[in-house]
Amino acid sequence: MSWSQRISLALALRQASGHYRQRTLCQAVDGRRLRVDGQEYLNFSGNDYLGLNQDARIIRAWQQGAERYGVGAGGSAHITGYHPPQAELEQQLADWLGYSRALLFISGFAANQAVIHALTGKDDQIIADKLCHASLLEAASHSPATLRRFAHNQPSALADRLAASASGERLVVTEGVFSMDGDRAPLAELHQLARDHHSWLLVDDAHGVGVCGEQGRGSCQQQGVKPELLIVTFGKAFGLSGAALLCDNDTAEYLLQFARHLIYSTAMPPAQSYALQSALHCVQQGDDLRQQLQDNISRFRRGSSGLRWQLSPSNSAIQPLLVGEAEAAVGLSQRLRQQGCWISAIRPPTVPPGTARLRITLSASHQPQDIERLLEVLHALSSE
Repeated sequence: MSWSQRISLALALRQASGHYRQRTLCQAVDGRRLRVDGQEYLNFSGNDYLGLNQDARIIRAWQQGAERYGVGAGGSAHITGYHPPQAELEQQLADWLGYSRALLFISGFAANQAVIHALTGKDDQIIADKLCHASLLEAASHSPATLRRFAHNQPSALADRLAASASGERLVVTEGVFSMDGDRAPLAELHQLARDHHSWLLVDDAHGVGVCGEQGRGSCQQQGVKPELLIVTFGKAFGLSGAALLCDNDTAEYLLQFARHLIYSTAMPPAQSYALQSALHCVQQGDDLRQQLQDNISRFRRGSSGLRWQLSPSNSAIQPLLVGEAEAAVGLSQRLRQQGCWISAIRPPTVPPGTARLRITLSASHQPQDIERLLEVLHALSSE
């Protein structure tokens, strides 16, 4: 079969399965709304949890950074791409989260890939929560280590995996807040199990940092845990993009020598790092935004009682409404758009078969009337 035939067949099969993905050209209006093809919608599918994407302070900081440092890094951080804003941001993050070092990455996906690939060898094991993000599981499956998975958020299942003999090192991998279900990992129990078996814990807290914990320090601080490896990303509560790894000094130095994503990739632009310093300050001072987000979550959960679809037991900004089959989820998403509410359907293979859902995400920028409008539309569709 030729390349062209293989591609055509794969596309046809994906289309027939109802899992075909398409991009949508959107224009952000503000933290609450977006515009598509000239029509305005309430946006309940974004990750801008604190509404900082449109914050004037951060926008101005990026402009100032670009005026001072240009718009690109100009090379790998190992060559000419490491500038004062990156070094300053790394130190600020390390101080804020209580680690010796922080290393910046261009994305959370790249950070997870780099850390897992660089640290693990062929005799090692990666023991990952079954519902970990694709970036973590893909990195683990492509690494030289053996991948083992444990039942979602079940410390006893992790204990069984750790009790088995292993010749090399073991890395336990989980998320702080899970991206598709919105539930939280029992980090204290997982970390204690890892320590009891002389293993390291890696936590990807993409959906927790900025949103929970003191000053928004995230899931680990909230649960009194300091994992050996902590990934924080800037595409959610920080309102920008990029990521950082928090770790000890020796691990940071090791990754600077062996992490190919750091060595062979253009560094984060210094203007972006400059803007992220402003975003970090907004996150640290954002207790009012976090309270507004929690108020919105509570308002939505109170008002969702009686819907014919199951709402996952999540107290995070991610509120999954389980629909079942992919076609039904897509149809419900389209009906909501007709009523001015933008909520994307999440289908297999992103989630298991039979668990297609509307992944409703809430933001501090949503107003009470926005939540009430969403609930009004959902109840009307539920009663049909």
